[in-house]
Amino acid sequence: PTSKMKLLSLLFVGQLGMTLSFVGPTLCSTRPRTASLFMSSMEAAVGQPTELPDSLEDAAEIAALSTAKFAEASGPLARCRVDFDTSAGDETFTLLKSSTEFMQNYVSALSNAMIPGIMEQRQAEIMAVSQATTELKALADIEEDSELSKEDEEKKQHLEEIVANGGKDPTKQWEGPVARIYFPDEGSAALARRDWTAIVPPCVQYSSCGGVQTQDMTKDELIFFFCPKASESDYVEELLQKSEETASNLKITVFVNPNLVDMGVTGFGMAGRLLRERLIDNLVNTYYLRTLQWGALTRRWPQSFSVWQEDADANGGYRLIASLDRLPSNPEVEDIYDIENGNKDAPSQGFGILDAIADFANGMMKL
Repeated sequence: PTSKMKLLSLLFVGQLGMTLSFVGPTLCSTRPRTASLFMSSMEAAVGQPTELPDSLEDAAEIAALSTAKFAEASGPLARCRVDFDTSAGDETFTLLKSSTEFMQNYVSALSNAMIPGIMEQRQAEIMAVSQATTELKALADIEEDSELSKEDEEKKQHLEEIVANGGKDPTKQWEGPVARIYFPDEGSAALARRDWTAIVPPCVQYSSCGGVQTQDMTKDELIFFFCPKASESDYVEELLQKSEETASNLKITVFVNPNLVDMGVTGFGMAGRLLRERLIDNLVNTYYLRTLQWGALTRRWPQSFSVWQEDADANGGYRLIASLDRLPSNPEVEDIYDIENGNKDAPSQGFGILDAIADFANGMMKL
């Protein structure tokens, strides 16, 4: 099996649903002792390699925890980016479609971590499902011996609805802080309103870049731009500025798989450079995962970007071959692989000016 297949199997194995224990109540604490311990742990993590995730859910939780830590360290109105691409060059599906399940898990995990009241509500929903499941089992035992009464039939239907809704009460509307996702277009946002409601927390609202903006931004505390494209770059900048001016409690804005510079739209000249300077260059990768034909490249903030190669003899099927303090370009990643496997001699003074030019061009194309 290929490296891509092996890593994809890791990313999709495991129980569905979110692990609620990954973040504690002191995550956003401002007590001096907690802040001191927090900074110490961040300093210790700098320069350390980043391990590969065990599953897609694990990747989403790691990304959420890294983002939450970055938001705490940066203060209000923080901005960052998360890149998740397990296609390894396969263009069968769009990046938005192939990263949808990761996005659902990531948004859920970060909302649990940073939106007050969401974790407690989710725990209550899990308890409701557990209790309903127990009562349904008891009714099933009764039904084996005799017919259920009309009252028990109604109770059974009600309990089945609780389980089907994941413990959520569809009659209650969330009135607290909002985690808002901006999709590239209204069609994608409409599909999410239909399909994501039972998966993500009730604090999540769905909007689109472009068109008439009628949403109330005042309660927004988390903002996600999901796969924004170059054709929406003007709208993205406008929405970002308006959000940061309007949402008084906005904690962080996250760009997930952004593609904001494109030769056919913004060009690679002055317009592309100015856009990079205004919006892109200062975005910190709080999480990065990209599969390769022979391995993977990953990073969790504040640790290093780490290059892993498939190795059947290594623990977990991969071995670490490089760790860098910045995101390497595609040519650099291939050079790392070739040097590691004896296909190329290591450069005497870094990768040189040609790879620096390739790095620039590749970065422009990637964004």
